[in-house]
Amino acid sequence: MTRKIAILGASGYTGAELVRLIATHPEMEIVALSGDRKAGMAMAEVYPHLRHMDLPELCRIEEIDVAGVDLVFCALPHATSQAVIGALPAEVKVVDLSADFRLRDPAAYEAWYGKPHSAPELQKEAVYGLTEFYREEIRGARLVAGTGCNAATGQFILRPLIAAGVIDLDQIILDLKVAVSGAGRSLKEHLLFGELHDNVFGYSLGGRHRHLGEFDQEFSRVAGREVKIQFTPTLIPATRGILATAYVQGEAGAVHYALADAYMNEPFIKVLPFGAAPSMKDVRASNFCHIGVVEDRIPGRTIVVGTLDNLTKGSSGQAIQNANLMLGLEETAGLMAAPVYP
Repeated sequence: MTRKIAILGASGYTGAELVRLIATHPEMEIVALSGDRKAGMAMAEVYPHLRHMDLPELCRIEEIDVAGVDLVFCALPHATSQAVIGALPAEVKVVDLSADFRLRDPAAYEAWYGKPHSAPELQKEAVYGLTEFYREEIRGARLVAGTGCNAATGQFILRPLIAAGVIDLDQIILDLKVAVSGAGRSLKEHLLFGELHDNVFGYSLGGRHRHLGEFDQEFSRVAGREVKIQFTPTLIPATRGILATAYVQGEAGAVHYALADAYMNEPFIKVLPFGAAPSMKDVRASNFCHIGVVEDRIPGRTIVVGTLDNLTKGSSGQAIQNANLMLGLEETAGLMAAPVYP
């Protein structure tokens, strides 16, 4: 039986990525697309690469009749999803790609996002959508909160190490190289071609990046004590992808074993042979994450490198992976396409 899908915010990058991926999904059909600023336009006008698809016209959210819709993807700007999801019928399953439901503690949400949460009951209901670690909770969830793309990358390389107790929890340094599509499609001066081309710069330095709220929440939960990492995100002149490099205090062999053991049966997480490191193009436009472990020249120090596509495994692909579980489908359905290379 084909599941009927609505995508709210389909005119943004993550919305368009959802459409692209669902195009080859064997058991999902898109029946409604919203894009308020592009309402009345064909999806092919907004994204010509989707012109081969027979898609509904973009409309306003309030024009969508969700009767008969099995699942709604919410790819809306931060602070928008709270009201929109709150107005949906309770029987409709939702995967939210925004930051609105990622943090469980209302005080933490207010601290990181600067305003009280307007839907605290939904916040309590939401399941954190890092699929590989919350699989069973996601299966029975009505509302799943997709992770931040930076937060997902960092957690994939560090979470198993914290759980296994093979690294010093007070000596974690995480450096992320982030492509520009992670900032969305809205016009921003510092993302203009003339500003970003031939340029690399850090942003939200000194512990100000909001994805740190997710790191604090998840790493502390796994460790059973407070864990605060040092984190620097760097914007690079690339369209899509994240390359995370973690510097940890721990024996390299034990680090590699912990990661290989944790992901042994995971279809989308690939741990490379010891000493090998991945590159961003290895996973471009795919739902895969590659991880490598390299021994540092300083005894007891280890370098862990992970990469994923921020729009796919870091957002829309992960969202579909979660939706598959919520709808009782094969978890890998529609997501096994090989990366695009070169």
